[in-house]
Amino acid sequence: MAGGFHEVRFPMRLSLSTSGGPERRVDITSLSNGREARNARWRNSRRRYDAGSGIRSVGDLYAVLAFFEARSGALYGFRFRDPLDHRSGPPGAAITAFDQEIGTGDGETRTFPLRKTYGDAGGEWRRWIEKPVAGTVLVGIGGAQAGAGVACDAATGIVTFDAAPATGVRVTAGFEFDVPVRFDIDRIEVNLEAFNAGRIPAIPLVEVLP
Repeated sequence: MAGGFHEVRFPMRLSLSTSGGPERRVDITSLSNGREARNARWRNSRRRYDAGSGIRSVGDLYAVLAFFEARSGALYGFRFRDPLDHRSGPPGAAITAFDQEIGTGDGETRTFPLRKTYGDAGGEWRRWIEKPVAGTVLVGIGGAQAGAGVACDAATGIVTFDAAPATGVRVTAGFEFDVPVRFDIDRIEVNLEAFNAGRIPAIPLVEVLP
């Protein structure tokens, strides 16, 4: 990722109350017949968050300031746990090796990137997962959970088999994951009097796209 990336996570206790979510850009043009022409400017969604909404104390504020300085502001990206969407299945569901299909064997390919599919009867979108949480990834092959002979790189989300899965065999996975983000701000303005009066500083984060 351009600009550098630190494999560290934004403080968990602060991310649990952070606001934000996915953003998409769509151009909408009103036509003379009353209809609309809609065109997606982005192929994929991009997530934005406000880390300020998770700050509850001066200690929390200092933790964010220290984290901001350690990342050199917006220079280095980092991991962030989305409080709503951070696992391969729905919230509260146990992770299994069969949550998401990540590929089909061809007898030669040994590497498969993690991905998560969002969809319904009207359509679907596949999201590449590049920052899985180490130790949470379970892999399935042909309907059975894989044991030895497979590993996942927590820095890239690439699953690698020692031996390529046979042709036609489904490869699946379950996992927790973080979102790669950076600070979308060049400075953090702190006014303790205003903070103590309940005014929380805005600290925007934006997803770093591959």
